[in-house]
Amino acid sequence: MSGGVLFLDEPFRSLWAGQDPFVAVEALAGEIFRELEARRTLRTEVAGRGYFVKIHRGVGWAEIVKNLLSLRLPVLGAANEWRAIQRLSEIGVDSMHAVAYGLRGRNPGRQHSFIITEELTPTLSLEDFCLDWKKHPPELRLKRALIARVAEMARRMHRAGINHRDFYLCHFLLHLDPAPTADQFRLSLIDLHRAQLRGQLPRRWRDKDLAALYFSAVDIGLSRRDLLRFLAAYFACPLRQVLRDEAPLLSHLASETLRLQARFARKVAAGEMT
Repeated sequence: MSGGVLFLDEPFRSLWAGQDPFVAVEALAGEIFRELEARRTLRTEVAGRGYFVKIHRGVGWAEIVKNLLSLRLPVLGAANEWRAIQRLSEIGVDSMHAVAYGLRGRNPGRQHSFIITEELTPTLSLEDFCLDWKKHPPELRLKRALIARVAEMARRMHRAGINHRDFYLCHFLLHLDPAPTADQFRLSLIDLHRAQLRGQLPRRWRDKDLAALYFSAVDIGLSRRDLLRFLAAYFACPLRQVLRDEAPLLSHLASETLRLQARFARKVAAGEMT
């Protein structure tokens, strides 16, 4: 298409034949998860199968400038998520499967874009899976296997120049069919709309991802030994070397967790977390 990008796989290739996909996607009905002026997220069904739809309508130049003045990169549309999904697939990190993607408009503040991914089911977020670990500790081998897998996924992602920016346990989905065991399970990384892709990941963004992950796991009953096991797997080198070379990271994990906890508390007090 002129002045844009369009990818359609089944069932949307047939469903939207002869239609303008950017009009058709706006007409999709389903359960709304987020409705903002510039973005809509919903779950829809086609032929009995679930799909998640994210529509971006352009954030406007005022929002772009506000983000840049705050030293934050604005999310302009669905392109980040589309590129991140493709890149993660290339490096062997399970994520979502996109069946439709479109972008049109050259003005960054007014671009119209969308991405549709298959619903991953049956799954459970790692946050929910670990919810009762304090009271009911998991089978030791399974816990260690999950720690090792999360570390491996993070390592591959970061070495490929990708940082997630919302790298929490809730964005890892554990597949439930077949039932996960220490010897066989599958994890998929989701919600990549804020992801950034570079040739090489700056240490600052690596540490921000790791701090977010640590914050989301700090209260699920993991021990210091579990944290050290994660770090050894993530850096793929002896623990003694990690402790010697990454002392600033360990300090950052503690301080950033306190900052995130304070921010979370403020959002709860303001009624933003329901």
